[in-house]
Amino acid sequence: MKLIIIDRKAWEQHCSDFADFVHRIEQLIGNPPVKDEWLDNEAVCRRLGISKRYRDMGKISYSMIGHKCYYKESDITELLNAKSE
Repeated sequence: MKLIIIDRKAWEQHCSDFADFVHRIEQLIGNPPVKDEWLDNEAVCRRLGISKRYRDMGKISYSMIGHKCYYKESDITELLNAKSE
């Protein structure tokens, strides 16, 4: 691992410059609406305590990109809420 040490004032200036850059970009493109976060198989399985095969049972909707499945966090939250009721 390589460590790089910089002065605190230089770091704070860098952070400030980056925040200004982000602000300018947001002004140019507008603030996009807040969207669902997507979770991969591993994250969903850990959160629900299930196996990867659970999605094959049709209980959870998902989107596939390449060979990887992604799930909407709101769908997982809904499923957890329904399970607890």
